[in-house]
Order: sequence, then structure tokens, then C-alpha cells
Amino acid sequence: MWRRLLVVSLMVGLLVLTALATSQAAVKIVFWHAMGGWRIPVIERMCADFNLEYPEFEVVPSWKGSYDETFVASIAAARAGKAPHILHVTQPITREAIDSGIFAVAEDLIDRFGMEVKWEDYIDAVLDTYRVGGRLYCFPWNSSSAILYYNKTLFEKAGVSLSRKPTFEDIIEVGNKIVDGGYATYAITWPILYWWVQQWMAEQGQNVVDNENGRAGRPTKAYLTSDASIQAYEWWKQLYDEGLWVNPGRSAWGEALRIFTSHESAMFISTTAHVTAVQKSSAEGGWELETTFLPIPEGTERCGGTVGGGTLWVTKDHPDEQLKAATKFVVWMSDTAQTIRWHQLTGYYPIKKTAVEILEREGWFEEKPSYRTAIDQLLETKSIPATQSALFGAFRAVEDLMEIAFEEIMGGKPVEEALAKANDKANKAIAEYRRVIGEPIERK
Repeated sequence: MWRRLLVVSLMVGLLVLTALATSQAAVKIVFWHAMGGWRIPVIERMCADFNLEYPEFEVVPSWKGSYDETFVASIAAARAGKAPHILHVTQPITREAIDSGIFAVAEDLIDRFGMEVKWEDYIDAVLDTYRVGGRLYCFPWNSSSAILYYNKTLFEKAGVSLSRKPTFEDIIEVGNKIVDGGYATYAITWPILYWWVQQWMAEQGQNVVDNENGRAGRPTKAYLTSDASIQAYEWWKQLYDEGLWVNPGRSAWGEALRIFTSHESAMFISTTAHVTAVQKSSAEGGWELETTFLPIPEGTERCGGTVGGGTLWVTKDHPDEQLKAATKFVVWMSDTAQTIRWHQLTGYYPIKKTAVEILEREGWFEEKPSYRTAIDQLLETKSIPATQSALFGAFRAVEDLMEIAFEEIMGGKPVEEALAKANDKANKAIAEYRRVIGEPIERK
């Protein structure tokens, strides 16, 4: 009899332990991101720290390739009923992400789960970029801007200098002196990428598409043949024709970085997210780094560039406990402490005003002045549609057309002819996207 009681007691005990373990099991959240290379362990550590701070949750990060690859994979997964809880999305895909219908609205999630987010603490230019129709669909995270890096040590040897806010003409002038003097093989480098032209258009207050850059309604046409666009491509072509700009390839971020840090070029236009890597190369190589605002045409009033990088989106159709856990994580990832940490480890600028204030107070920018340039450029940005970045579903297709245009220009096609061709195709891509989502353009 006692043996039977013992067995029953053991079974009850096991059931109780199992029930307790089940009740205490962490809510698992899958996070797909597009940060490759050395940033992967940074993200993994941040996720691990969140899991330690909130043991009731378990965030599992997974690198899924480029932004485009990550987004395409998420759409396929959602259709199969296996969407990740959190997705990392780049700015140009914002409209497409909303149209996909697989995401919850960030502000709705905050209200639903009674969480507090001080949206007013975010830097205005960042929120302006991601606020659509007065609503925030996503949580800003790894924000960046385009800046210019230069080898100050090499500049001093060549007897040249740059102002903090250089012009196109300044780059050509110092570039010729550096190359002609044999101080570097090339004056400057950057990968073939639509983003630079978008920046130069924004700086001149020029929208990429109509309807206030897609902010006042679905766009119907592109402005790739605008004076601002032509001027940017003409300058780029001049640098290429005179042997001052070296082509690392399309979207070849790594190769452009290598060309600059190996001193083949004296200047480098890139995202502020490269500050940490370039600073490290500078320290190891014994040369001094300087950064400046993005160069613009002489005589142009600066409006500011556009915000690049990515945001965090929470997918719909998950149990409430999982949605709550996902929301808690994305709020945590953009809090002041994590914003400072992410900035200092990567170079992406802090997106919170309080974070900037703390960094200022602690003397971070005095110690690391190269990290300050993007912040200053951002804080001086005017809040206009051109600087809020274009918002339209065919953005990825137009990006490609803008890059192809310059490849054709390198091949000998006149700038205005190449841009007219790209603009015509862009208009067709915009119309086709609207047709596919059920909003055809009425042609008169």
C-alpha cells in the first residue's frame, strides 16, 4: 500500500513541477534583423541582456541577410503563418511594409498594453521620417545619415583643408591637389547607391516624388529630372571623368571602406554607422580622422539630409502574451540607455534627446568628435517633405533605376538622357505599384 502511495505522490509531484515549469516558461519571441558582420554579436548581447533583465521573456535574434532579403523572407513567412514577431525594416520599405498588412501599429500596441513611451523625447527629424498619416507604425532604432570622412593626416601633408560644411566645388579643388600631388591615388570614394542622390536632392529641398514626397498622398510621378538631381549627377560624373572618384561597385560598402582606410582615397562618403570601424582603423594605423557634413552645391541653402537605417516592426496575428513581449522588447531597445550603448558601439546616432544630453554632459563628443557630425547635421535639418524621405511603395524599384542611371552615365550616356530614361521607368513603376494594390492612376 505504501508503495502505491509513494508512486502516486511522486507522480503528483512531477505533475506539479511540470505545471510550475510550464507556467514559468519564458515567452519566446523571434527577432529577424539585417545587421551583419561585427554587429551580429552586439545585437546578440543586447538581446541576452534583455532576457536577463526580463526572464519571463526570451528574445531569439536571427540575421536574415540584407534589408530586402529580410523583408521578402518575412512576407513569405507571414503567408505561411510563421512570421517572426519582430522585423528589422529599412526606411525605403516603410510604405511597402504598411501596405503588406502583416504589421501592428506601434502606437496601438503601446496603448493596448498600457506601456509608456515619451515620443516627444525622440529627435524630431527621426519621428518625422517614420510618422505616416499622423501615426507611428514602427519603432525607430538604428538611424543614420550620410557624412563625409577624410584623412586629416594626409590632408596636412598635401597642405589642404576642408570646412565643416564643404561644397561640391571644395571637394574637386582639394581632390585635384591631393591626386596631382601624389598623396593618394583617388580623391574620394563611395559605393554606387541611390541614397547619395536622395541626400543631395533633400539638401536642396527637392522631393523625389510628387504629392509632397508621397506624404500628402500616393505619388504619381518622380522628379529624377529635377535641377537638383541633374546637378548631383553632373558633379558625380565630373569626379568620375577627372579620375577623382573611384567606383567600388554597386552597394559595395565594404570595398569603399577598404579603399579609404588603406589610403587609396583621401575622402569617403558613407553612413555615420561606419564611424566606429573607421575610428578603429585610424587608431590602429596612426592617422587622424575628421568628419564633415555632406558636401552640397555651392550657394545652396542647406535643408538637411534624410534619415537612413532601419526600424523595428511588430507583426500581427500572435497571442497577446507574445505581442506584449515583442512590444516590451522594441521599447527597451530604443530606451535612452540602449540608445547610448548602440551609438557608442556602432556609430549609429542616438535617437533620443535625453541620450544626446547625457553624452554631451559626459564629454563623449569632445572625446570622440567624429561621432558628433551626424548629430549636428541631424539637429540642423529642416522639417520639410524632402528631408522626411520619400514615402511610396515602388521605392525599391526606383532606387535600382537611380543606380542604373549612373552606370549608364559612366558608360557615356549624357546625364539628362540617362535621367529622362530612369524617370520614365520610375513613373511606370509607381503606376504599376498602385495598380497592384488596387489604386490605379486615372490617365487623362
